[in-house]
Amino acid sequence: MAAISGLIRVMEKAARKAGGKLRRDFGEVEHLQVSRKGPADFVSKADQISERTIYDELLHARPDWGFELEEGGTIDGKPGMPRWVVDPLDGTSNFLHGIPHFAISIAAQEPKPDGSGWGEVIAGVVYQPITDETFWAEKTRGAWLQDKRLRVSSRKNMADALVATGIPYGGHGDFGEWTRVLAAIGPQVAGIRRFGAASLDLAWVAAGRFDGFWESDLAAWDTAAGCLLVREAGGFVTDYRGRSLPVCDRQVLAANDGLHSKLHKNLAGALKN
Repeated sequence: MAAISGLIRVMEKAARKAGGKLRRDFGEVEHLQVSRKGPADFVSKADQISERTIYDELLHARPDWGFELEEGGTIDGKPGMPRWVVDPLDGTSNFLHGIPHFAISIAAQEPKPDGSGWGEVIAGVVYQPITDETFWAEKTRGAWLQDKRLRVSSRKNMADALVATGIPYGGHGDFGEWTRVLAAIGPQVAGIRRFGAASLDLAWVAAGRFDGFWESDLAAWDTAAGCLLVREAGGFVTDYRGRSLPVCDRQVLAANDGLHSKLHKNLAGALKN
């Protein structure tokens, strides 16, 4: 096992502290005070409590770093310093409906050397509170589930592949685009799953549970840690044009090397029509 670095320990500590509060609130989900943030986009007090817990822990550990927070927005750090990219509760709708499939996602991202924006993700943690699973990765040091090294699946045939996706919903995504892609990929694969937490979908690709994943209209906090997990587990992550961006969020296609090109061919062909 690779020695866990101080950076990963900081991230895991924050995730576990917030995760304990999410487990507590999940047991009383019917009592949560819920507000509407937009069409079909719920935010709960649990989101806010989780984010504040993570923010406080990370700020204490790295006071010069900035933040990109789902609820709190952008908080600048000192010039030239990295930032934290945080989703305090990925799978909020699952959480609020009593479905035990949600996660905390934390990534550390460096600025580009020329100061023109944000560059490589250097570390990531996806923590699933209900199963107490910590998926983590550091650039060039591999991807791990606790102390077990992760590898993407070795399946090469589309007919054997189990693929995950995200389905558009009210106010988010393009149903026409998604339907065309589904029609192209669905008949080729062994199955398609939609579980409702993109960070976990990517972590499960890294762990070989899923063979591939595609979704559009996400945000950096949904995918920053997951993209690194897949890459460090030996997989490929691109946008729909095949570009390997540091964080693929508006369009994400992830799979092992044998399936990525095949999925991309089907996806790209569907979007041309």
